[in-house]
Amino acid sequence: MTELTDLTAVQLVDGYHKGEFSPVDVTRAVLRRAEDVQPVVNAFVRLDHEGALAQAEESATRWRRGEPAGLVDGVPVTVKDILLQRGAPTLRGSKCVSDKGPWDEDAPSVARLREHGAVFVGKTTTPEFGWKGVTDSPRHGVTRNPYDPSRTAGGSSGGSAAAVALGAGPLSLGTDGGGSVRIPAAFCGIFGFKPTYGRVPLYPASAFGTLAHVGPMTRDAADAALMMDVLGVPDARDWSHLGPAPGSFRDGLDGGVRGLRVAYSPTLGGQVAVRPAVAAAVRDAVEKLASLGAYVEETDPDFADPVDAFHTLWFSGAARVVEHLPPGRRELLDPGLREICAQGARFSALDYLAAVDARMGLGRRMGLFHEAYDLLVTPTLPVTAFEAGVEVPGKSGLRRWTGWTPFTYPFNLTQQPAATVPCGVDGEGLPVGVQIVAARHGDALVLRGAHALYGGGAARGVPQPRPFP
Repeated sequence: MTELTDLTAVQLVDGYHKGEFSPVDVTRAVLRRAEDVQPVVNAFVRLDHEGALAQAEESATRWRRGEPAGLVDGVPVTVKDILLQRGAPTLRGSKCVSDKGPWDEDAPSVARLREHGAVFVGKTTTPEFGWKGVTDSPRHGVTRNPYDPSRTAGGSSGGSAAAVALGAGPLSLGTDGGGSVRIPAAFCGIFGFKPTYGRVPLYPASAFGTLAHVGPMTRDAADAALMMDVLGVPDARDWSHLGPAPGSFRDGLDGGVRGLRVAYSPTLGGQVAVRPAVAAAVRDAVEKLASLGAYVEETDPDFADPVDAFHTLWFSGAARVVEHLPPGRRELLDPGLREICAQGARFSALDYLAAVDARMGLGRRMGLFHEAYDLLVTPTLPVTAFEAGVEVPGKSGLRRWTGWTPFTYPFNLTQQPAATVPCGVDGEGLPVGVQIVAARHGDALVLRGAHALYGGGAARGVPQPRPFP
């Protein structure tokens, strides 16, 4: 018998509609699962049993009346502890943030979920201010991988990824400024989607500026499409939000990939060393797209690694985050964060504008590239999950997390929609992700391609992690 915690959001809503189970049943099961896995993976900074069950009772009453509040009424949701949630502290993984509040406002994405009747289970872990591609922080410790707790869950939305993978809520809100939805989703064997910048409004504005996106972390593309129908609504607090979506993201999800022009870039033109097991799993996924009727060509978008421009923008943003802290308080920060803040503070306005110019050039190049190709497919990451508690893999010789995430941050610079889809495991049973990218505003096309690969449930070839006792 399928456990309630193994069901997708689409399946839960269908079950509520048919009266097969109630939001209270599901919320209790999810809270039990969260409590069971928390000592092992450390996915949560806060679980709200009382509040979640009260919301579930209200949802159950609405369903009995045949009057659900919205598309995800009664579905358990978790929220990365970067985003504001009314009634819950948002501590951002930092000892420098007071828990006193007041916590009286929802971020736009949280507000939309609340309007649609979602049940808020808890806040999930993040590295301090979401600054790096793994999840550990001075305030909340290390978040671990559901497939092997000695490994990292990735980051910065690592708690969200671990929670979804282990059945502690089928939907989670993550943020992605350089891969922070896609990195942990790939490491934890779930689906992660970074929409076009502005499609999901963000408030307060990120110090990392227009690099930062909000996106769904789910079991599959169908759940992400459902979540996008909730999230993709303008909010006056975000001056950079896009207008209303042209239609439902669920419409056309089953359209398949026949006839689509797909560019497959396994190494970004030889710039990235990809582990053989990762390369093999991604190639299998690409061959699947071809078998479904896509026109696949192995080719590259032909851009040089934009890491210097990314670092200028990212490190400057980090410096801005901590600018208000006196020297004594800065000693409480993650040492790596202190390093990049010091570097960011040394950049000049001309340095910053030069990075903006490089970003605009990359955006133009990718815009022209997508005139020839509907989708670009790459590995999400060149590696699988490595040891927990470190920024870079041991003995890699790398200095910063961007050294092992060369497939993700370029598409934050260009603001394009990008998803990671689980596509297999390596020889140690650790998940591998394949990345699907489209031109700006091609969100529905990314979801359609992902759904064609692994529609209707868990990805083929990626076993679900066994719940921890």
